Amino acid sequence: MDDGLRVTDRWVVAPAELRERFSRSSGPGGQGVNTADSRVELSFDLVGSPSIPEPLRTRALDRLAGRLVDGVLTIAASEHRAQLANREAARERLVSVLRAAVAPPPPPRRPTRPSRAAKERRLAEKKRRGQRKRDRRVDGE
Repeated sequence: MDDGLRVTDRWVVAPAELRERFSRSSGPGGQGVNTADSRVELSFDLVGSPSIPEPLRTRALDRLAGRLVDGVLTIAASEHRAQLANREAARERLVSVLRAAVAPPPPPRRPTRPSRAAKERRLAEKKRRGQRKRDRRVDGE
């Protein structure tokens, strides 16, 4: 666990920049349910981190604005019974959230128009559907 978290090929988060807090998980447990602090809260200061390149920082701050509290991103993991497994899960989740936040924006959609043949097929199908409904009518209404 001493290695940094590799988010992208240009960005590695140093272990010193991560803060971990441990607490008791909710839910059923065994004998150690009241003593084991297996829940992990992993915090990363996105605003004050020296490791993140500036263009990636602004993109991440824009995309994660709703999840940040005073510029700090916090991930909680409590799905495993073991603290070590929860630590790994929190780190993996942090990396995936940061990767998604700094990913380049998708290319803009180029609007297209349906071809003439597609328009004709659509209209022909509408005519067939209407004719089928007319054929179903009783008394030729």
